[in-house]
Amino acid sequence: MDYLRFIISALGIYRPIVPLLAEGLRRSGHSHILELGAGAGGGIETVLAALRQPGQRPTTTITLTDLYPQPTAWADLARRSQGAIGYEKAPVNALAVPPHLTGFRTLFSAFHHFAPPQAQALLHDAVRAGSGIGVFEGAGKHWVEIGLVWTANLLAQLLLTPLFRPFRLSRLVFTYLLPVIPLCTVWDGTVSVLRMYSPAELLALAHAADPAGTFAWQAGQKRHWWGPQVTYLVGWPRASLN
Repeated sequence: MDYLRFIISALGIYRPIVPLLAEGLRRSGHSHILELGAGAGGGIETVLAALRQPGQRPTTTITLTDLYPQPTAWADLARRSQGAIGYEKAPVNALAVPPHLTGFRTLFSAFHHFAPPQAQALLHDAVRAGSGIGVFEGAGKHWVEIGLVWTANLLAQLLLTPLFRPFRLSRLVFTYLLPVIPLCTVWDGTVSVLRMYSPAELLALAHAADPAGTFAWQAGQKRHWWGPQVTYLVGWPRASLN
């Protein structure tokens, strides 16, 4: 988790989708993001900073949630963001979000963890609540991406691990002396790419979750100028279109 948070933040993996996210907030009438499946919160600081730039959504705030909350990691993000990033201490099921948690829903690097029935239920819950939603994956479903997991990502982890904060001696031990962490990271990255949904599959899930067509949906991929791409699905209530 430390590695993923560091890489996603340092490389600004999700910067290409910031205009899409800003449009989703505007279309759904929200200035608040409710992040589901937040994990350690990797990359959310760079997304918030980009959203708060002139011409985007300068008043945006974020609440982090997860079925397995990480309040220690989130408290650090809340402190560094001066309260613009908050969090829910109680577990939150992304398939049945409590009514008191409102805002434009997002999932970053998490949607592939849901099998099709659960993924459809997650989208349906957003439709039922009338909340806009954005699903973002920091890769595409290609063999090239798997090759990067086994080469560039592995090399980056070996080179950058000493820079991760907070510093932990155990992290060095299980990276260099007993390379458990790199092996687990490669395995997780490979499985994640294989389980990732294509834009066409994302749209099919969205339409199945919203048979009445109450939401406007779009899916696709945004590419960094230096190569990596972000796969996305966004949707918001048609009644809010303006």
